[in-house]
Amino acid sequence: MIVGSLLLILVAVTLLVLGLANGSSALLISSIAASLLAAVALVVGARQAAAARADAGYADDDEWERAGDEVEEGERERRRALTVARPAEPLARRAGPAYGAPARQADNPMLFESPVAVAEPETADETTADVPDEDDPPDEPAAQYVSPADAARVARMTADVLVVDGRPRYHLAGCVHLLGRESEPLPVSEAVELGFSPCGRCEPDGALLADARRV
Repeated sequence: MIVGSLLLILVAVTLLVLGLANGSSALLISSIAASLLAAVALVVGARQAAAARADAGYADDDEWERAGDEVEEGERERRRALTVARPAEPLARRAGPAYGAPARQADNPMLFESPVAVAEPETADETTADVPDEDDPPDEPAAQYVSPADAARVARMTADVLVVDGRPRYHLAGCVHLLGRESEPLPVSEAVELGFSPCGRCEPDGALLADARRV
């Protein structure tokens, strides 16, 4: 179509020259008509060429896409073949720095469980348990639980507590265990030295320690 449009342009130019030379209006009209036909042919040819180039580009894109798919599929096949051919190595060997030595905890601490410290139970010598003594009277309250450190602090205090003759506990004033019993005051340090223990009902050691902290 482009070649035809060029020929029509030559014809139009020739008719234009002849029409101007001879003063013929018919030749001039024919020249204009040839020019219009040449323009139409040129536009049609340009569109056909553009369509052909687009089709060629699409074909190239399809070929590139197919080639890329083939390369990707070949790479997957190669990886599968390598995976099947190479046996899996133990985790301990693969974790090592050189794939030959077993992994050490310093190389990868996440592969080893860290030791968990287990607290040992406290012995009877380290705490004062709230357990009644077999020699205590049946109606005697259990001794107050006191840590060794607090018991040592109380043993150095001079505040008075109340004791009952023949009973192993010392009490605070107002303890229900003193109702109907004759009691006498005694410094708590002396009561501890004589073998008395704090009452588990009125809890004198807790009150004495609280008073000492407020001072």
